[in-house]
Amino acid sequence: MRDVLNVPIFSPVSSALVSYGEQIKHADLVHISAPASLEGVLALGQLEAACLDLGLKYRRRLYTPRHHLPRDAPPAWTEEAKGLTVIADVEEATWAIADRAETSYVHLVPLNTSVEMGEKNRRMSGAIDPVVQAGALAAWLAPNGRRVRKLRPYISLGLWLRGALDTSMDPIHTTMLNHLKDEGSVRIVPLPEVASPAAEMIPHLSERQLKRLAKVWPTMDVDQRSLALSELILPCLTSRDLSTPRLEELVWHRMVVGDADMDLASQAHAVKKEWPQDEKSSKLYASKLLDQWLRSGTLMTSEEATDSNR
Repeated sequence: MRDVLNVPIFSPVSSALVSYGEQIKHADLVHISAPASLEGVLALGQLEAACLDLGLKYRRRLYTPRHHLPRDAPPAWTEEAKGLTVIADVEEATWAIADRAETSYVHLVPLNTSVEMGEKNRRMSGAIDPVVQAGALAAWLAPNGRRVRKLRPYISLGLWLRGALDTSMDPIHTTMLNHLKDEGSVRIVPLPEVASPAAEMIPHLSERQLKRLAKVWPTMDVDQRSLALSELILPCLTSRDLSTPRLEELVWHRMVVGDADMDLASQAHAVKKEWPQDEKSSKLYASKLLDQWLRSGTLMTSEEATDSNR
């Protein structure tokens, strides 16, 4: 793995994350907390993987997500009386770097950042979310850890789940994808090269035509592939449920680990699709999902997890 803290988007916060890492390494007990949501699981898993790889004493807590609380209720996380509390606050609004306050606990929140992109090196703004921060922190803590390396491909999935791609291209997501691809953690492939994508993620997509295209895909040259994909997704452009930037990512930039049949966005979609609605069941589901992810390195639905354990 390449040091993700050297990626320019982390330059405003790299020193703070290293400081957090030092606190975690030297704490007698680490309390890691996140809401019982997919984003919370993604952040918590990175931190828990590092604790397990290092043999650190820790406790996990999945607290109630905000959509289960009254509108005027405070967040459900708390600082523990003993040990170091680490909160992956994936539901928090994006903060400016200067707004970060010194606290006795570690508080990971979305933070503004920017990166230069394109031939003209135009500076573009975005946010580094708590999932990718947790992944960077885990990699700093245990760069050669077995579990940390196994979960590494998922550190950008929190960025994928955020709303930035629903309005425009997300330069932070693109930067992280390029980093993960360059270090070999993921392959970035077009839709026809994914064996088992969640086709329903793209409204109006013809699964029959997609399967036909996938069969002839290896025989096509670059121009033929581009034309065929454009024709395939033409009916999808009329949908108001999917932004053009997100559609482009789903068509051209699927994140795949090794020779896996399902890409990461499809895994996340399948898990969110079966996520329970009530608070108690949601917490139980999140806990089981996290346990399974740490064991297998793959986000699995309940049915998939049952099949894999047989």
